[in-house]
Amino acid sequence: MYPARTPIAARAETLYAAMGPGIEISGGSAANTVVGAAAIGVRAGYIGKVCADQLGDVFRHDVRAAGVAFTTPPARGGPPTARCMILVTPDAQRTMQTYLGACVELGPDDVDAGAVEGAAVTYLEGYLWDKPAAKDAFRKAMALAHGAGRKVALTLSDSFCVERHRAEFRDLVDNHVDIVFANEAEIVSLYQVASFDAALAAVRTKAARINVLTRSAKGSVIAAAGALHQVAAEPIDKVVDTTGAGDLYAAGFLAGIAQDRDLATCGRMGAIAAAEVISHIGARPETSLKDLVRARVGTA
Repeated sequence: MYPARTPIAARAETLYAAMGPGIEISGGSAANTVVGAAAIGVRAGYIGKVCADQLGDVFRHDVRAAGVAFTTPPARGGPPTARCMILVTPDAQRTMQTYLGACVELGPDDVDAGAVEGAAVTYLEGYLWDKPAAKDAFRKAMALAHGAGRKVALTLSDSFCVERHRAEFRDLVDNHVDIVFANEAEIVSLYQVASFDAALAAVRTKAARINVLTRSAKGSVIAAAGALHQVAAEPIDKVVDTTGAGDLYAAGFLAGIAQDRDLATCGRMGAIAAAEVISHIGARPETSLKDLVRARVGTA
């Protein structure tokens, strides 16, 4: 039995119906990241909420087929499965119409303690930091991970998320997170400074944290333990679609962490994964990331 449609869900379906022919791919920021990490060859699991509807069925199949463990029970009522309609222009930029749907209903009961305690890194997505139950789920996951001596990573997701939750995000990254991912706009917004250099100076005071800052064509900067690593963007023939670039950078970086690589190599792996995904339409890899990493940086 499919859930009743709210006005927002109905609007999302109206927009979908008005679109021309497109490419339908399972997605979601953190889901893209874990699929990318699995494609590089590390074991990965996903905790997230979908509904027991057609899109939810497709998502569960796709993420499992990609080699990712996914056991979170689907919702049997409430909002339908999330979806995002992405319009990509010839200059590779994109406009998104996102309906978060069931995913924001994630709660602490959905957190698999054994999976979190057994993972080298638990990766949290800033997009979900809205509803109280989702925040409780994050707090539970962070406590479990740290209690087991594991690391916690957080992506700030988008500058509008930072603007909406700046004080809470500052608390998270300063006191509860071991690895933070942010692009240039997000880290500048988080510290309310005028430039990337000023934001970098601010994060460098957090020596106990691994700060991973992506800068599109300028590559990335990794600041940790007093050291600074500059990582160039991986060259490609043509940028087709920038959707998922940050997600796949995180995938490569986290796969490197799981394989106990040094931080510069982790950044290179992130750049390789990001370059692959922006070379075609869609936020999931189409070329073997494992082969690309093996060819360019070698095996762990």
